[in-house]
Amino acid sequence: MYINCSDLYRRKGDKTDMNNCEIWGYCRVSSTDQNLARQIEQMKEFGIPERNIRCDKATGKNFNRREYNALVGTETTAPLLRKGDLLVIISLDRLGRNYVEIQQQWNYIINEIGADIKVMDMPLLDTRESEGSLDKKFIADLVLQILSYVAQKELENTRKRQQQGIAVMPVVNGKKVSLKTGRATGRPPATYPDKWKQYYELWKDGNITAKRCIEELGLKRATFYKLVNKYETE
Repeated sequence: MYINCSDLYRRKGDKTDMNNCEIWGYCRVSSTDQNLARQIEQMKEFGIPERNIRCDKATGKNFNRREYNALVGTETTAPLLRKGDLLVIISLDRLGRNYVEIQQQWNYIINEIGADIKVMDMPLLDTRESEGSLDKKFIADLVLQILSYVAQKELENTRKRQQQGIAVMPVVNGKKVSLKTGRATGRPPATYPDKWKQYYELWKDGNITAKRCIEELGLKRATFYKLVNKYETE
């Protein structure tokens, strides 16, 4: 959908692009239980049509995301973004949280595709404004590097806090227990199914195969051998 976006897109000296540009919005949250509504509403307030707002619920540690890849293209698909288009994001960490890849993707969009990028919460990161000005481009590049660094450090610090939280969890019956919920973390321990002893002895004596024993007991192969090891060492 092409819209007249002369009030939003001010590419200096290029009235054709200004009148026919397509504006895209990209939103991202890290997990499926997080809500995209606030970001989408901000995109609409900016003037982006809903059909041009692409959203992912995926980690920012890499760029392997369906909707983002639809925008920039893949080895087998053409990008939705075209030369002269404008990509809008709320903040740089919505683009990603990998220091190197953020800058690679940024440069790919503006240099290879030929589109512009605007970061709504950081006016300095608007490639339309820095065009033709060495000073503005230099400042924008510095800001991009700093914010890319901060985005990755926040991800690393979050992981570190999670690991520290797990480390101090009390252990009950061999399982880490959450201080917040009081529940054990991780998978529940495997338990012996009904008729375990009967089928174990048949298998051990060579009367049935391990495959049949697993099928009869309704277990997965790994669980079966885990229980065998537990049973034989008790």
